[in-house]
Amino acid sequence: MEKELREHRSSFIVFYTLRLLVLVVLVRQLFLHNYEGAFFCILTIVLLYIPSWLQVKLRIELPPPLEITILCFIFAAEILGEVNAFYVNVPNWDTMLHTLNGFLAAAVGFSMVLLLNDDERLTFDLSPFFLALVAFCFSMTIGVLWEFFEFGMDFFFHTDMQKDTVINAVYTVALDPTRTNKVVAIKGIQDVVINGDSLGLGGYLDIGIIDTMKDLFVNFIGAVVFSVTGFFYARSKGEKRTAAQSFVPSKKTEATDYLKQAREESAAEDAAAPERAEPSNGEKT
Repeated sequence: MEKELREHRSSFIVFYTLRLLVLVVLVRQLFLHNYEGAFFCILTIVLLYIPSWLQVKLRIELPPPLEITILCFIFAAEILGEVNAFYVNVPNWDTMLHTLNGFLAAAVGFSMVLLLNDDERLTFDLSPFFLALVAFCFSMTIGVLWEFFEFGMDFFFHTDMQKDTVINAVYTVALDPTRTNKVVAIKGIQDVVINGDSLGLGGYLDIGIIDTMKDLFVNFIGAVVFSVTGFFYARSKGEKRTAAQSFVPSKKTEATDYLKQAREESAAEDAAAPERAEPSNGEKT
């Protein structure tokens, strides 16, 4: 892991800079007795090691742009988004992250097929269109599963991961007195009163659905962007430089397969160690 972390100078600097910032935030959260924030900090430290762990465990090489993007995404989502409430205080912060998530998930889906195809010369047995389609479908599946997770957290644990939206009109058949599936429009909503108290939001509070659909739509945009660039990358057999090239992992070479090297060194040390003499029948152990 130590060799893996130090392999690329750029990602190494980003990793240790972000880890230092997380530790500073962790200390601050503990002083503020914000133990939920402290939990997110500890979780972030663990997540920051995942790219390096995956490279060692799966014996793949993540390009520095991909690794740096993943590290920054983790920091932006957990520390800035959750601990520092950027999701609430910074407009479109959640939208930006979901768009990036769509792009990254498409890159993962594309890379999985590429690595399983196992062709070092980039002579594809699978069509470029199929690779792009798999990348797109994989990204959208991840996006849908994430929205399921958000809904589950809100429903069972009463969180607010599916952020609400203030709207000024409602269109519903639930208020149709004739029960004939006619849409009733309520326009110009300026306030909502609950149990005699005004919410003071300037409109009606939509519960989650607009946020969910917006997240899926921007995930769709990110998935399309990578799938298109991935298509041209695959069609040129890696010769034409596109945005996908900096986000597609490759298999490790012998020189960078640090797990294999560690195992070989361990085996060599075990072989060189003197064998312990077994005590004879008359000797005391």
